[in-house]
Amino acid sequence: MTPSLVPVDAGLFDAEEFDTAQQQDTPALPLFRDTLSAAHEELARRFYAGRAATELVASRAGLIDALLLRAWNLYFEPGDPGIALLAVGGYGRGELHPASDVDLMLLLAEDPTPYHSAIEGFLTFLWDIGLEVGQSVRTLSECQQEARRDITVATNLQEARLLIGPPALFEQQRQQCGPEQIWPSREFFEAKLQEQQKRHEKFHDTAYNLEPNIKEGPGGLRDIQIIGWVAKRHYNAESLYQLLDHGFLTKNEYRTLHEGQAFLWQVRFGLHLIAGRREDRLLFDHQRELARQFGYRDNFKGLAVEQFMKQYYRTIMELGRLNEMLLQLFKEEILLADEQPEPISLNKRFQARKGYLEVKDDNVFVHYPFALLEVFLILMQHPELKGVRANTIRLIRDHTWLIDGSFRADLRNRSLFMEIVRYGHGFTHALRRMHRYGVLAAYLPLFGRIVGQMQHDLFHVYTVDEHTLMVIRNLRRFTVPDYFHEFPLCSEIMQRIPKQELLLLAALFHDIAKGRGGDHSTLGASDAREFCHNHGLSRYDTNLVVWLVKNHLLLSSTAQRKDISDPEIVHEFAEQIGDMVHLNYLYLLTVADIRGTSEHVWNSWKDALLQELYHASVRALRRGLKNPLVQSELVAERRAAAAELLESDDEHNVLINQLWDNLGDEYFLRYFPDEIVWHTQAILNTDLEDLPVILFREQSRRGGTEIFIYTRDHPNLFSLITSVLSQAGMTVVDARILASRDGYTLDTFQYLDSSGEPVRDAERNSEIRNKLYHLLRNPGQEAPEITRRLPRQAKHFKIPTEIYFEDDSERTIMHIKTYDRPGLLSSIGAAFYQHHIQLHNAKIATFGERVEDIFEITKQDDQPLDSELKETLRLSVLEQLEE
Repeated sequence: MTPSLVPVDAGLFDAEEFDTAQQQDTPALPLFRDTLSAAHEELARRFYAGRAATELVASRAGLIDALLLRAWNLYFEPGDPGIALLAVGGYGRGELHPASDVDLMLLLAEDPTPYHSAIEGFLTFLWDIGLEVGQSVRTLSECQQEARRDITVATNLQEARLLIGPPALFEQQRQQCGPEQIWPSREFFEAKLQEQQKRHEKFHDTAYNLEPNIKEGPGGLRDIQIIGWVAKRHYNAESLYQLLDHGFLTKNEYRTLHEGQAFLWQVRFGLHLIAGRREDRLLFDHQRELARQFGYRDNFKGLAVEQFMKQYYRTIMELGRLNEMLLQLFKEEILLADEQPEPISLNKRFQARKGYLEVKDDNVFVHYPFALLEVFLILMQHPELKGVRANTIRLIRDHTWLIDGSFRADLRNRSLFMEIVRYGHGFTHALRRMHRYGVLAAYLPLFGRIVGQMQHDLFHVYTVDEHTLMVIRNLRRFTVPDYFHEFPLCSEIMQRIPKQELLLLAALFHDIAKGRGGDHSTLGASDAREFCHNHGLSRYDTNLVVWLVKNHLLLSSTAQRKDISDPEIVHEFAEQIGDMVHLNYLYLLTVADIRGTSEHVWNSWKDALLQELYHASVRALRRGLKNPLVQSELVAERRAAAAELLESDDEHNVLINQLWDNLGDEYFLRYFPDEIVWHTQAILNTDLEDLPVILFREQSRRGGTEIFIYTRDHPNLFSLITSVLSQAGMTVVDARILASRDGYTLDTFQYLDSSGEPVRDAERNSEIRNKLYHLLRNPGQEAPEITRRLPRQAKHFKIPTEIYFEDDSERTIMHIKTYDRPGLLSSIGAAFYQHHIQLHNAKIATFGERVEDIFEITKQDDQPLDSELKETLRLSVLEQLEE
């Protein structure tokens, strides 16, 4: 076996000129280093000029081959029979991206001692000329030992390529590390399959991450490589193309793999150049630059970066589908080859073999197109089946073209689809399979339009199609007894709703109009109406699904943007809902929707907030919409309930009532009786000289860690308190600011730690309390400087700040939309302090990198702001935020 060298690109490396320079005793180090540097610049120039990475990675491998051969001759005797130089890993395949390691193995016949000096000099030289080298030095016996112990070594050696040295030595190594000696194809496949499963788990089994790893993530380059590794081990195939001869790949499948790899190589090549180092994460830092490089421009279809990422997600989704199908083929060929049981007939079209579903005939879908849907119903009806045979998956994929307008209009197919939706058990898995095999997008072309659709922000971490499937999974999870402990209220409500399929359809359509422009809720509602009409739903059921799609954001926006402690706000919301049926459906959809947006978006505070609005709405609906609860009634109810809990004597009751009268009615609207008791006891048991009163609850009924402060009123309190919380790494999710009639303030803040959880560390809370106590004893000082910095990801989402005002009868409402950052609330508070603004209430709403905060403010005389002061405050807040 002769050395296997990649052809040299004369435009990168002039062999004659280089060899002449070497013969003229030109210093080796500068010659090699300058040649390598010039070639790297030329490769970059070609890439930016539009040359394909498939060509460039081979050109770089050929260049490195040529340099290594000449560097080898500087340290080793030509024709030495005891040592060989091998390219392994990606370099062994003849693929080198700009910053990829040059993986080498120095193979020795026996004891390496005589070569120590030469090897050390050779490797040092390679590092000095600028190569990132990954090297190993092994004898023949060590090769086999290491490969037997570590499948990664075995895999690298499987792709080894002889650069220079005795061919017989290389051939010996290939024989000793081949499947006849170690890692036979069955064991190799099982190990590689397990390796992929663990790798996918690191990415939560989804490729749709905001900053995906193009090499290791699901559907990435590693998934293509694993197919090649298994094929090479089992069939001794040298390339994916040779799988065509073995019947393991069709020409279309090979084209998909080849084109997908070419696209990912283009992305990876660009990533390495932009980052200036080896980088396989498609970070926000690089996504926009790559989108521009690839020719995408912002237009009516969306941002350039969203269009680029849509192509990326669609590519890896298709590669992931092929990876799954081909590994299933290998599984049947390698692991299940010895099993030959008789098939079990399931109906005229399908049978079970080896625990997997398969067609009885390859022409089933041609003769019975409805079977393209029936296959998923059968999987639901037979939960004992482990999946679908690879050949049947291939047939499904190859026949999705049959799902056309006539297919969608066929009553049998519409009935089958609705039977799948109504069946319940196994629906999530069935729908995911329909999506992976291309059936869902074919049957619902509108769904096909959102496949790979990404919103370029930190709030939506999944593509719209993946988010939709996550929402449906969450809804189905509410029906599973093993998960009842996760969301007891949701699970309880789910048992009561009359038709769960209506909820699933609403989830399927709630975001289906994303990316089309316009209001996606309104457009999606229209799509849902047409679907329900075509699929025979009653007028009532249709209207319910349409209403849910149109109003799927109503509950969450009301809870997060409005003061739900106000009975009028609750009554207004209840009027929009209308009845308990709509409330129950909407509550379930809302919880599932928020949970399906990101694993970090849902937290205990949002859980408590939505539950509070749900229960308040239940009370309003039961009371009757024509008989709303007025504020005075609620105030009286809570005062009475709190007084009963306190059980005080007459003398003490006088003090309690004096305090409560000074607090005003708004206080009793904001707090529940047990909270009122908690505050009252602490305030009355504290001397005025010992203020402030600072109380903590590690987890309050509102889901976050709660801090309550009672002290003399001062306009700088908000800035001081929020600066301490921000510097401690806390996220304020709710703030309630109340001024008493006698010059005191009652401030309550709900906060979470950086992971979105309540702070259960008593030491951290105690530290916050001590800092606040010392600051609030002298509130006229400036707020402490916040040294926390904006997270790397958030730096790419600095949306413009919007500030606008509106007036109600007594106060000015200030709305601020901007990007989240450390010290945001403290900066706003500083502007209030500077202009003598009295803060009465704050509604904090954070959506990923975006915040939409609402402040109820007045002048110091409790009057709304005039137009001049509004503009002065607006400019001051902008100035504070820019700093």
